[in-house]
Amino acid sequence: MKKTWFLFLCLIFLLGDVFMKYYTVNYIDKMSWAYPFFPYGGIGIFNDFFGINFSLNYVANKGSAFGLFSAYSSFLFYLRIAIVVILTLYLVTYGRKKKVFFPLMLILTGAIGNIFDTFIYGHVVDMFHFTFFEYSYPVFNIADSLICIAIIWLLLFSSEKKTKEKDESRNSSDRK
Repeated sequence: MKKTWFLFLCLIFLLGDVFMKYYTVNYIDKMSWAYPFFPYGGIGIFNDFFGINFSLNYVANKGSAFGLFSAYSSFLFYLRIAIVVILTLYLVTYGRKKKVFFPLMLILTGAIGNIFDTFIYGHVVDMFHFTFFEYSYPVFNIADSLICIAIIWLLLFSSEKKTKEKDESRNSSDRK
């Protein structure tokens, strides 16, 4: 039951991602450096909230995270498809019995959202723009957030597992 609920939640995240990208493409002008001040040509959500600015801006991202490797957009597209296929096969075969099911489903959901963009728009649509104390953080979307949350989740799970293994090995050596 818990996994069914989580699959439904991932579907909601995917639909939210698709809707936000549709809205961004159709109702927000592309971000331009001609607008150097808040809201940077987009829609301002809040300005100078404890030093933080937040706006919705349309950025066409042909690369990966932070626009890296934008010269290899075709390769990245096929890499995303390969990741989706591999993750799906893993989850169907092994993942349902492991604690990594939830974070891997988030990565899968985010990757599908970004693949969908590339099919429809020819690039990934990013829209959330934060400025922290004059530092302009790279623009991102819901799919990117899901992937980042899942990676952090996996790292925490991995470190928790290593800590448990160290504790168990210490306890077994103390007993001897």
